[in-house]
Amino acid sequence: MSIKLSRKKIWLGVSIVLIVALFTCLYNGLMASAATREAYEKLKLFADVLDIVEKNYVEEVKTGDLIYGSIKGMLETLDPHSSFMTPDDFKELQVETKGIFSGIGIEITLKDGILTIVSPIEGTPAYKAGLKAGDRILKIDGKTTKNMSLTEAVKKMRGPRGTKVTISILREGWTEVKDFALVRDVIPIHSVKHKTLEEGYGYVRIINFQDKTSQDLKSALDDLEQQNKPLKGLILDLRNNPGGLLEQAVKVADEFIEEGIIVYTDGRIKSQNVRFTAHEGEKPHPYPVIVLVNEGSASASEIVAGALQDHKKAIILGAQTFGKGSVQTVIPLDDGSGLRLTTARYYTPGGRSIQAKGITPDIIVASQFNLHGEKMKKIKILREKDLEHHIKNDREEAAPETQPDIGEEEEKPDMDKDQKDEKDAGATLEEDIQLNRALQILKSWEIFSKVKVN
Repeated sequence: MSIKLSRKKIWLGVSIVLIVALFTCLYNGLMASAATREAYEKLKLFADVLDIVEKNYVEEVKTGDLIYGSIKGMLETLDPHSSFMTPDDFKELQVETKGIFSGIGIEITLKDGILTIVSPIEGTPAYKAGLKAGDRILKIDGKTTKNMSLTEAVKKMRGPRGTKVTISILREGWTEVKDFALVRDVIPIHSVKHKTLEEGYGYVRIINFQDKTSQDLKSALDDLEQQNKPLKGLILDLRNNPGGLLEQAVKVADEFIEEGIIVYTDGRIKSQNVRFTAHEGEKPHPYPVIVLVNEGSASASEIVAGALQDHKKAIILGAQTFGKGSVQTVIPLDDGSGLRLTTARYYTPGGRSIQAKGITPDIIVASQFNLHGEKMKKIKILREKDLEHHIKNDREEAAPETQPDIGEEEEKPDMDKDQKDEKDAGATLEEDIQLNRALQILKSWEIFSKVKVN
């Protein structure tokens, strides 16, 4: 029998010995508690399985791939938002927050293990092709998405501008899968848009929270206040806003709150217990504000809505929000990979946990139209509480639905494609019942503020 060992096997053996030695020290140092003994035994089991697979699998496998796969599996058992990122995946995450990349323009999640569209980003190839929230992506360029991670799916759909990618979609009510051939384009995410709806009444939409969102909001408010003297009221639209950077959500809320807590986080370790407080602004905004939310408003957008609601700085109008009240910390690792780990829950100034519950609007107005301006059919709304392994709300039971499943009215005839492309999502007064209601409330606000009570 040969006594020569390959470098890979030597490396594997050394790795196993080091792992065992490390946890043996931990085992002895912690007084051999039952929990530590169990962890030691499981780590030994992991090392044994790794060795068995390495030696006996039908094809030669890379040990690094096996370890990466094991770490991914470990993170996936925690909650829908914790994940392991390979070096390439970690680079993709860093690109996302900068606000510009090439791709097709969709927000995605995993629902029941199936890659599902949360919402298309307006003006992008996906939006123009008619992709919708709730569409299930079964294949990307012919490769099944079964067991495909979110980061892997994103990587496959992104690519150089002008290149093509084909995604296979199954939509509720369809009997067959439909292929969409999309040409990738630069997706510059301008996170803030604004306009004057009527003289004296401004509209600001925040699409998501990125590096420059708070700065862009200040510019938008300055512009609206210059156009309208005085600005009598503002509608802040956070509908279908999936979230983004926590610090930017804090700065957006701080624009309207002069003092007190904006949001606080609580985790298992002290470093995760953070209080974010407001500061007196350079420029006051002395006009009423109405915030629009819906089932697509999640995470950072819920922080803003919850803070303004608790401080009574705005009326919240729309539908129950998504309910993502957890904080993810991104932890870089030595080999260029990274962890996105849920480390805390966040709470509104009044101590409410939004996790698996969401923000309940002050005025409930059911969503009537989707991002393409089409009247929505009766569908089941996807929220945090519907995701597998979601973290429970630690303060109270999740709230019951505050609105029925969408769509009780007669279906609206479909518009032609050109009409859909011209629509500015959420800003068409003639059809957008939530926006229309908000504007009418602002007008009434002005009327009643002038009424003198003896």
